[in-house]
Amino acid sequence: MEKPTIQTYMKNPNLITLTLSGMLAACCVVQAQDKDKIPVSIRFEKKMIASESFETVSVFDVDNDGVEDIVSGEFWYKGPEYVDRFYIGPVKRHEQYTDDFANIPMDVNGDGNMDYITGGWFNKSLIWRENPGNKGPWKDHVIDVTGNVEAAGAWDVDNDGYLDIVPNNPNDSLRFYKLERDKDGKGTGKFTKVMVAAKQGHGLGFGDVNGDGRGDFIVSGGWIEAPKNVMKDRWIMHNDFNFKDASVPMIVTDVNGDGKNDIIIGQAHSYGLDWYEQTEKSGKIAWKKHPIDPFNAQFHSMEWVDLDGDGIKELVTGKRYRAHNGSDPGGKDLLGLYYFRWNGESFTKQVISYGPFGVGKGIGVQFAVADLRGNGRKDIIVAGKDGLCIFFNEGK
Repeated sequence: MEKPTIQTYMKNPNLITLTLSGMLAACCVVQAQDKDKIPVSIRFEKKMIASESFETVSVFDVDNDGVEDIVSGEFWYKGPEYVDRFYIGPVKRHEQYTDDFANIPMDVNGDGNMDYITGGWFNKSLIWRENPGNKGPWKDHVIDVTGNVEAAGAWDVDNDGYLDIVPNNPNDSLRFYKLERDKDGKGTGKFTKVMVAAKQGHGLGFGDVNGDGRGDFIVSGGWIEAPKNVMKDRWIMHNDFNFKDASVPMIVTDVNGDGKNDIIIGQAHSYGLDWYEQTEKSGKIAWKKHPIDPFNAQFHSMEWVDLDGDGIKELVTGKRYRAHNGSDPGGKDLLGLYYFRWNGESFTKQVISYGPFGVGKGIGVQFAVADLRGNGRKDIIVAGKDGLCIFFNEGK
């Protein structure tokens, strides 16, 4: 697939409508706006933490000192300086990859120390790494042999107030794992596996599509409707779309405020970032595609968060560096990290970092958004084959 151009989209109006009159009209609207109403961009300050090539990162208090730490790959980095680092344990390398495709904090065994859950493409397993409560090595426990783990999500599937773990296993079955808890709600170290569908593709999301109050799964080939009893009853597949190699996660949210949840999706191994508006046709759910950023590639992960504290969430995403070692469409393009604001009609793009390797920064397989300094502003923490760094949110 060649990189899309404006001319490409001009030739195909089904992809995007871009006319000279429309551009002129948009310019007139911008000129007529009150300058005070134009949103001010958020400033970010980049701090490089490590030159490791692990592709996942999460933020949690490892040593129970009340300060957030950073966990990525074989190491955790002590906050608030994130200079001192401590060894967790080995992560096996396979050529240009490290077998660490998720990083989800959870106190699995209920001992008061936060553990985390990961998974591997090559070891084909979902694993939890046990926090020893000191600076010693962590112990790995296999939850299940699941098939290749592309990434994983954490959602409250059964609506009991606790997160469940959902691995994305392309070309394998879709299931979620519920941590068994004691009467006090503490983890027991054991998981219950619940089957959802016989097959899933590349990409995964979760949210209430049909407005019945239950969360549904989004996979690359459609959405899977939740039954009344998600633990025992049959889930119903709706083959409404084909998202190909989609992002993990795909975001389910009401983008345009019409009361119906829409889907935001990135192409993880090609060009394209779009949102699909939920509409209705002949009394059934239908979808209308709206491009957000068709000119960049490898949108493998994303977060939907309020970065500037105005009560409105922004879309944070960027390019996964060397996702397939540079062989994907757009794989050798410049690196970028962005956030997108919804302005009531469309998304507007703000660049956080952009440029060649060493200048721009990619997002890896899973990144984190957290208030590291306790100042009420959410920072962005990104790992990847291009290193680990923090983008501190300095406000508007």
